[in-house]
Amino acid sequence: MTVRLPRHAVRTQDPGTAAVRPRSRRRRTALYAASLLCCSAVLATLPGGASAAPGSAPAPGPAALSFEDDFDGPAGAAVDGSKWQLETGDNVNNHERQFYTGGNDNAALDGQGNLVITARKENPGDYRCWYGTCEYTSARLNTAGRFAAAYGHVEARIKVPRGQGMWPAFWMLGDDFGNVGWPQSGEIDVMENVGFEPGTVHGTLHGPGYSGAEGVGAGYTLPNGAVFADDFHTFAVDWAPDSITWSVDGNVFQRRTPADLGGNEWVFNKPFFLILNLAVGGSWPGDPDGSTVFPAQLVVDYVRVTANG
Repeated sequence: MTVRLPRHAVRTQDPGTAAVRPRSRRRRTALYAASLLCCSAVLATLPGGASAAPGSAPAPGPAALSFEDDFDGPAGAAVDGSKWQLETGDNVNNHERQFYTGGNDNAALDGQGNLVITARKENPGDYRCWYGTCEYTSARLNTAGRFAAAYGHVEARIKVPRGQGMWPAFWMLGDDFGNVGWPQSGEIDVMENVGFEPGTVHGTLHGPGYSGAEGVGAGYTLPNGAVFADDFHTFAVDWAPDSITWSVDGNVFQRRTPADLGGNEWVFNKPFFLILNLAVGGSWPGDPDGSTVFPAQLVVDYVRVTANG
């Protein structure tokens, strides 16, 4: 789908940057900046003929930790600015309802080794969204300009929120997005969840010829009716040249190679940066309703990237 500039661009806290998000029925937003861009996670249905690959996640070989944030610090403190930047603004293309704020208003440490991204039904700053006065606030963080890497084991231990309209995600975007645009940059969705599927998460690839609703991916559902919001779970990809494998709590649920792309270009042999966010509403999850409880929290225990030796 064509990248469009929304009426209200999402902005980072770095001066001179602005964001743009393209979207289809199941697309999140893309971040356009003068020197770096960032695009949100996208879910699409599993293409015909593709299949998930259950099993045990491969143990990484000799590895060197290349990125780690355990979110240690006093309660209420902002995230480490040398590792993360916060984006601010709304998103017309996704039809999300929140306004992403900066600082520690909606993203802060809890003093117990966690990052808490909080979505609230409020508008203390009289923020304006694509639909008028914003109804919700939340936060979105990325490592663009601070950390990007190719290959290795990418992992986060996360407890997702519950409720209709919640849309948490942990994902990656090609570090060359500012030069080549989306979907040529590629996108790796490590995990995303929508509130109406409390027991299922999704992993998806997006690139030229397989973006938006044509993305290549699969879902993972917890056994015995369990839901992800009840506990922390570990979401990971093991990433090698021409191969990406997804797992939840060490259980592999899909592996993708260039052979899965129907002759389209594999754009995942280059550095990507990391993104965490909690959206409220949007074309895929739908809006919150009377059953949705606020504040809602996405709790992140850690994020780690190891490069295989």
